[in-house]
Amino acid sequence: MAAKPKLHYPNGRGRMESVRWALAAAGVEFDEEFLETKEQLLKLQNGNHLLFQQVPMVEIDGMKLVQTRSILHYIAEKHHLFGKDLKEKTLIDMYVEGTLDLLELIIMHPFLKPDDQQKEVVSMTQKAVIRYFPVFEKILKDHGQTFLVGNQLSLADVILLQTILALEEKVPNILSAFPHLQEFTVKVSNVPTIKKFLAPGSKKKPPPDAMYVRTVFTIFAP
Repeated sequence: MAAKPKLHYPNGRGRMESVRWALAAAGVEFDEEFLETKEQLLKLQNGNHLLFQQVPMVEIDGMKLVQTRSILHYIAEKHHLFGKDLKEKTLIDMYVEGTLDLLELIIMHPFLKPDDQQKEVVSMTQKAVIRYFPVFEKILKDHGQTFLVGNQLSLADVILLQTILALEEKVPNILSAFPHLQEFTVKVSNVPTIKKFLAPGSKKKPPPDAMYVRTVFTIFAP
């Protein structure tokens, strides 16, 4: 039996959370080795385990993969979350790239100064409801299907759902003007593998707290 993928990252969401989502959506069990100290990071760096000296890093199929998007692409391609032809793959990739731009704002939010955090919530909300959500609302409305591409679950659906749920933690009614995205969120949340990941006791990480922020600063401080 092939070894489970092993994820190397602090014990929190960050850029690794999308990888957890993708593996979970594919029904793949994984192990995690949490970075808690700078010494652990230096050990990985000095052991030539990190191609560009940074995490996320995932050990999978005999490789040590870095760069979040490359990791996501590998998982999606291997587990049939990347469409059935080049056109679908390109659409999925385009949708994922756009959504990750929005998700990056959410990832960085806990590390802002307290005075800036509420301002950034307002800014994120505006970007979501003006630039990003109308795009996906129109896609779903126009083709009338459950999923974004090819009427089957893809990485685009997974990353969009992750982003929507993370934003709803900050702005619960953020989808109030987007009925198709509301329906999408309910249906994709009930895909069996994703429903399992969203249930208590899974490896889905909670919203970042002060301890996680301190740990990240300790590990990655120059």
